[in-house]
Amino acid sequence: SSEVLEAIENVIEDVLKSLAQKKAPVLTLANRSGWRNIEFKDSVGLQMRPHCTTKQIRSDCPRSAPKFALMLKILSMIYKMVQTNTYATKRDIYYSDTLLFGSQSVVDNIINDISCMLKIPRRSLHILSTTKGFVAGNLSYTEEDGTKVNCTCSASAVTVPSNVQGIKNLISHAKFMLIVEKDATFQRLLDDDFCNKLSPCIMITGRGVPDLNTRLLVRKLWDTFQIPIFTLMDADPHGVEIMCIYKYGSVSMSFEAHHLTVPSIKWLGLLPSDLERLNIRKDVLIPFTKQDQNKLASIQKRPYIACQPMWKKELEIMAASKLKAEIQVLTSLSSDYLSRVYLPNKLQFGGWL
Repeated sequence: SSEVLEAIENVIEDVLKSLAQKKAPVLTLANRSGWRNIEFKDSVGLQMRPHCTTKQIRSDCPRSAPKFALMLKILSMIYKMVQTNTYATKRDIYYSDTLLFGSQSVVDNIINDISCMLKIPRRSLHILSTTKGFVAGNLSYTEEDGTKVNCTCSASAVTVPSNVQGIKNLISHAKFMLIVEKDATFQRLLDDDFCNKLSPCIMITGRGVPDLNTRLLVRKLWDTFQIPIFTLMDADPHGVEIMCIYKYGSVSMSFEAHHLTVPSIKWLGLLPSDLERLNIRKDVLIPFTKQDQNKLASIQKRPYIACQPMWKKELEIMAASKLKAEIQVLTSLSSDYLSRVYLPNKLQFGGWL
């Protein structure tokens, strides 16, 4: 915490120095919105280049002055929280003055900018994000406040903890981890008792694009247990994008890649080649939209696809067919095909990429 306080004090000191010299204060941070500042490393995923271009938030420019003020406001809130060892969610911060901030996304963006500027992970700033992910299966742990959580014996899932950093005494006999894109598929596998039937496993869903806590938990479980991690996604560009976030990270959070990515993650399904292999009827597949085409084209150009020839092939199949499929299409074969046939076969015979 002294490191965080010192980093904030340095920023404020620079602001005061500028004012003393009758100059307009400026906040400088790495430009985290484009691919130009990103490099791809096999072992880490997408990370920020050491000498990347920066942008300035000026206090004397009508366009950036409001942002400058809001950044100082949130810095002062963080400073107080670190001093008093209290925590707040991003929502708490927004609701502390909705008129001033205008929208939740303004707050979210500023918090990421501050984290990037100070080079300090968001959790260390005492800001928690609201969790939307779920975890289930062969896992138990103790939360920071001493609460014992057992995911093994509950028929329903447990919410991903909001302070992943603070959990300890992690115990699991799981043989693998399965990241499921959507909540509906996750719930279906829970109902089918998938976590125990085949061999003990841990299931996680970020319920779409994963929030920070879900990604932190996946990384923590990987660091702790070093078991294989598989993803179960829709066979569409959106599903591939989500899988890439877990595996390689995202451009906007590349400054934190070391805590968030797991490059060893494998693509288990639903593969575009599976649709042909399983003779899935064309009438249950969904035609591409223009947006899907653009998204797929942009994914195909990304640096990590070049080092994944098998993935590249799958994306080419998807691009050629211009059709996408949700995991639910497997119910067209039989209602429990996913948990009874598809996943056991894939896991037994190594059907992942």
